[in-house]
Amino acid sequence: MVRQAVRNVRTPPPPPPAGPPADPALTELRRVVDDLAATTHQLGELMLEVAPAYLSDTAPADVLAPLCDAIGESLDNGLAAPRYALSGDRRALSGTIL
Repeated sequence: MVRQAVRNVRTPPPPPPAGPPADPALTELRRVVDDLAATTHQLGELMLEVAPAYLSDTAPADVLAPLCDAIGESLDNGLAAPRYALSGDRRALSGTIL
C-alpha cells in the first residue's frame, strides 16, 4: 500500500490531450472541467490560509470542518483543495469533484 502511494506521488500526471476534440460538446465539457479545476485551486489557496500545510494530518480537518460547513462544501473536498493547490496535480481531486 505504501509503495503504491509513493508510486502515485512520483508518477507524473497524464499529459493533456494534444488537440481539441472533434465533438464540440466535448470541447465545452473540457472547458467546464478546466474552470472547475481553476476554481478549486483558488479555494485550495484560501483553505491553506486557514489551515497551513505545516499542520499535522488531523489538524486541518478540525480547522476546516466548520469552514466547509459554513460554505456548503464537503470536508473531503475541503481537504482535497489544498492538496491540489500545493501540487497542481488533478489527481489530488480524485473522488471529489473531477
